[in-house]
Amino acid sequence: MKQIIIDTNFLLIPGQFKVDIFSEFERVCDFPYKLCVLDKSVAELEKIVKGQKGKDKDAAKLALSLAKAKKVAVLKTKGSLNVDSELVEQGKKGCIVATQDNGLKARLKAVGASVITLRQRKYLIMAEG
Repeated sequence: MKQIIIDTNFLLIPGQFKVDIFSEFERVCDFPYKLCVLDKSVAELEKIVKGQKGKDKDAAKLALSLAKAKKVAVLKTKGSLNVDSELVEQGKKGCIVATQDNGLKARLKAVGASVITLRQRKYLIMAEG
């Protein structure tokens, strides 16, 4: 079973673009998978909920509630790596990373990791590593 690790910005997609990323994962992935999120990403979302107003706060609240409702596993991180570096390390181990961050996508492709991204604000695609 492959692990798909969802980046913070990716969890905001349902609130920002009204795209059901969970049904899109089912459409794109024709293999058994487990959805995960880093504990640091959850902390980033909680920080947005506490510290921001308007659409970003609403999107972060929705992201947290969807992650809980869909039983997305929270991966504990060790050490002082930031979220992006942690995701690159996970990508090296064969995990698929779902992200919208262009810099992170380039780093993941450089290490041969598979990446799932949003296209045309409508649907997901997977780039094999």
